[in-house]
Amino acid sequence: MKKIVLSMAALATVAMAESDISHPIERIEEAKDTTATTEKSIFDRIHFKGDLRLRYESKETDYYDGTESNKYLGRYRLRLGAHIDITDHLQFEVGMRSGFGNPTSGNQTFVEANKDTEALSDYFFQSLRFNALALDYTYGNSTWKVGRSPYMMYRPIKSQLVWDNDLSLDGINYQYQDDTKIITAGINQPSYAENIIAKDDVNLFLAQYVQKTKLESSTLNVGAGIYYYDGVKGNTSLYSDNKGTGMGNTLTVDGVFANDYHIVEGFGELEFKNVLGKPFSIAAGVAYNTAADDNNFGYDLAFQLGKAKEVGDWQVKYSYTDIQEDAVLGAHSDSDNFGGGTAAKGHAIRTKYKFGENTYLAGTFFFNTLYGSKVGDPADADYERVQLDAIITF
Repeated sequence: MKKIVLSMAALATVAMAESDISHPIERIEEAKDTTATTEKSIFDRIHFKGDLRLRYESKETDYYDGTESNKYLGRYRLRLGAHIDITDHLQFEVGMRSGFGNPTSGNQTFVEANKDTEALSDYFFQSLRFNALALDYTYGNSTWKVGRSPYMMYRPIKSQLVWDNDLSLDGINYQYQDDTKIITAGINQPSYAENIIAKDDVNLFLAQYVQKTKLESSTLNVGAGIYYYDGVKGNTSLYSDNKGTGMGNTLTVDGVFANDYHIVEGFGELEFKNVLGKPFSIAAGVAYNTAADDNNFGYDLAFQLGKAKEVGDWQVKYSYTDIQEDAVLGAHSDSDNFGGGTAAKGHAIRTKYKFGENTYLAGTFFFNTLYGSKVGDPADADYERVQLDAIITF
């Protein structure tokens, strides 16, 4: 009954949105300013951006033996970011996010049903951690990022098959982008993150190419990527948030990763400007881990109608994902779907409605099956999750 009430409440508010809005520390788009940086005041060189999200969330899991695990949470996420113009081409990027350094989520629980929790005022700012601290150098169509910053890989309809929305990378990354293509490459060290507990270093070498082709009434984006992790096999869990687990990935009896992750990704996306009076996109993507012998394939199918850009606009996205245990690194993939990680399949419905200049309502619904290997049972488990959000940007 509680599930039905939650779903009806969400639909009654028309709610609305992918649970993640535009990242607050992405480069701030502004009207072209021909004034040289050296002629600007210090205040004109600093560009702030951020958002606050309040969330009510339910997580309900039904296991093969008839037992269940249910959680009902009140949560928040705060993100703050800024770019500082050093020269016409060089910027300093800084960002902070709640969540005590969780690499794939800024969510912080302040209310859990039937449990005593601390007062929000006691830890609201204590949970903030740096998720961006980098130098950005931009010239022409090229951008270099050195330090800790949000990844730059292209994702069709914001797919999280390989990369969670909130993930930042530590290293050197480059991107070239024009009207016909996007080229991205980088060298990173995920084990340099703040809450890392891995016993050995992990390196990540990445490259992605996207070809953009304009058709008569749409745009076709076709891309491929290679994401080569070095140092995962034989290593312990990477982050304190998933200590002792592989987030769906296969572990040995000693509790270390059984495989490395050399991931090949391919995808196609078709974008229409006007379908039923609204923008419409459809996409499909696959991921294959060449470093694992089996259970190493995943795919994602999705479509989105509408775009919550102006006040009164709405959008709805549907996706179906099936991801085997070792297709991708679970610690870096979607942290919401399937409860985070791999070894599951299922449906996700994400909606968004913009009801004010800087305000959104959001609702996300997951209907999943968790593989027995993920829950430690001989049979699969049913997993349902509902997220109801109110978001303000500034």
